[in-house]
Formats: sequence, C-alpha cells, structure tokens
Amino acid sequence: MDLTTSYMGLKLRSPLAAAASPLSEEIATLRQLEDAGASAVVLYSLFEEQLRRESAELDYHLQHGTESFAEALSYFPEISEFRTGPEDYLEHIEKAKQAVKLPIIASLNGSTLGGWTAYAKQIQQAGADALELNIYSIPADADATAADVEAMYLDILKAVKKEVTIPVAVKLSPFFTNFANVAHRLAQAGADGLVLFNRFYQPDIDLENLEVKPNVLLSTPMAMRLPLRWIAILYGRISSSLAATSGIHRASDALKMLMAGADVTMLCSALLRHGPGHITTVERDMVAWLEQHEYESVQQLKGSLSQKNCDDPSSFERAQYMRAISTYPYDPNQIAAA
Repeated sequence: MDLTTSYMGLKLRSPLAAAASPLSEEIATLRQLEDAGASAVVLYSLFEEQLRRESAELDYHLQHGTESFAEALSYFPEISEFRTGPEDYLEHIEKAKQAVKLPIIASLNGSTLGGWTAYAKQIQQAGADALELNIYSIPADADATAADVEAMYLDILKAVKKEVTIPVAVKLSPFFTNFANVAHRLAQAGADGLVLFNRFYQPDIDLENLEVKPNVLLSTPMAMRLPLRWIAILYGRISSSLAATSGIHRASDALKMLMAGADVTMLCSALLRHGPGHITTVERDMVAWLEQHEYESVQQLKGSLSQKNCDDPSSFERAQYMRAISTYPYDPNQIAAA
C-alpha cells in the first residue's frame, strides 16, 4: 500500500503527522513518534511574548548606564546587531534533526506584526525543514474591523516569508466573515500550507478562588467536522497544501479528511491520551480499510469527496444544514422514557 503524500513540497511516508504539543519537547519522545510511524512532527510553539521579553531584557542590559561614560557609547552594539531569542529552541531543533530522520516543522506562535517574525531566519538556520506560523489572535478592540484583522494575518505571513526560504504554513482560526476569501489571499501571499484549524482554549472561572484560570480540554472526533467542511470546500481551489488538525483520533477520521482533500492529517489529543504508539494503530487500521476497499494509494483517495468532486456540492454549504435539521429523528416518547 502506497501511503506517501506531499505536504508543502515535503515528501512524507504517510499522511499521519504529529501536531504541535508537549510530546515534542523531549528528544526521546520524538524518536518514539518516528518509530511509531509519524511522517513529520510539528514542534511545540515558541511564543511572540517570549521573544519580546528576551529582546527587552537584553536591550535593558545593553543600554542601561551606557551614557555614564563616553567610551560606552561606542562600545556596545545596537540591539539589532545582537542575536536574541530563546537559544534552547534553536538547540532543540538542531538536536531533533540529528536524532530523527523525519521532517521537523518548527512553530512560531504570535498575534501581531513585529520584530519577532525575524526569528524565523534563525529557525531555518537551525535546520528546520519547514515553519508553521500559528497566528493565535483574539480581536477584542471594538474599533478594529474585519479588514484590519485579515490584513494583520497577511502582513505577518509576508514578513516571515521575507526571512526564510523553507516552506511556511499558516495555522488558522475559522472565525472569519469569509474564510474562503482569507484562505485564497493567504495562498496568493505565499502560504505554502494552511493548517485547519487552531483550537482556541477558552478560559474558565474558578468559583472557589474567584479568578479566571486557563482550561485545556482535549478534542474529541466531533471537532473534525469544521476542518472537514472547509478542506472539502478549498480543495482544488487554492495553491496551498492543506493540513487537517482537530479531532483526528482514529483511522476513519484521517480517511475522511483525506477524502475531503487534506494532504496531511495531524494528531494531537489522541497522542496525548494514548501515547506516540497510537500512530501505529491508526496506520494499521487505515491500511486495512484501504485494502478492503481496493485502493492502491492515498493519492487515489485524496479529494474524492471534496466539494469539487462531490455529486452534490451543496452538501458542504447551507443545504446540508437545512437537511440535517429537517431530518433529525425527534421522538418525545424516548425523551419521556429516559
């Protein structure tokens, strides 16, 4: 069975990759993911706030007190000349490339346009095969328009693309007025891949301590429905590769994403629940299904049920919503008995 696929120009042994998660923090776990059959790994994210803090601290130590004696004014270099940023992340990329053969995709997580995007060049120099740009933005400014938000995404992508030659994917939220238009414009701006979708971890309220606290809930297979729809709509209509994430737990989930048009499927919550070895189980079940249904390759399957190739293209749009509501089998007797 030929499971190979191509993602952003990277040839992968299968469409089963590991999404960004704490699993990628240890070299030993990266080896386990490779042994289990992962075709690529997205490293945990390096955050814009981390880079800004490091830059601000270095700036303070370089500039503080330099005016106290004349020699210091010419002795210290400008902040722009210094190599700043968490060195541990770069070292981790280098160690990962030495430890495993599968592609290593670094991850930068940010929400605004700024100097932190220049760190992408150092990530490339450290040996990353590609970069995932995780734009995690919660627009809370009532004066910011939808056009302003979309322009920010495009500006960040363009800034990063100026710094690197390796492929760059953009991990997106689904919360746009017209997501198809945003995806099209990102592809035109040079996004080599789009990763659908970013799961926003919503805050919770601690009733005992009366404070807002972070709350991480792992996904379930139900979460795959949203990226499934949009990958099916975008397949064959934009030039960027399409990566599916959120809710991929089983072989059936990955197969559905491939039928919709995904080039690669990225697992996260399933691996955190079951460990790196779960990829072996998913791949085994995927191969069994493909053989049973007489497929010879993943390529033969890809996009076969996308909107472009579907007998009823409206099923991915409003018609599907109306059909689902009107056919739901409501039985009041069952509710009373329950």
